[in-house]
Amino acid sequence: MATSVKLDDDMKSRIQHLADVRNRSAHWIMREAIRDYVEREEARENFKQEALASWTAYKETGRHLTGQEVRIWLNNWGTDEEGEIPPCHE
Repeated sequence: MATSVKLDDDMKSRIQHLADVRNRSAHWIMREAIRDYVEREEARENFKQEALASWTAYKETGRHLTGQEVRIWLNNWGTDEEGEIPPCHE
């Protein structure tokens, strides 16, 4: 599937300069930029959906951990006191 993207002259020049510096084609630079953007946005969308699901579960059950409980648990990662995630409570 061929797709075209219209770029202003300044952006074309910046892409070409970066391509020259990196010994790559402008096409490669644009493909990499688009791939990176799509992966980042997909991860952001997944995070958002997980957050919305967590919020829905909290509203339905009231079960949660406080921020302090999570911080204590995370601060113990990689230490002798590292343990399982604390149980949720109402």
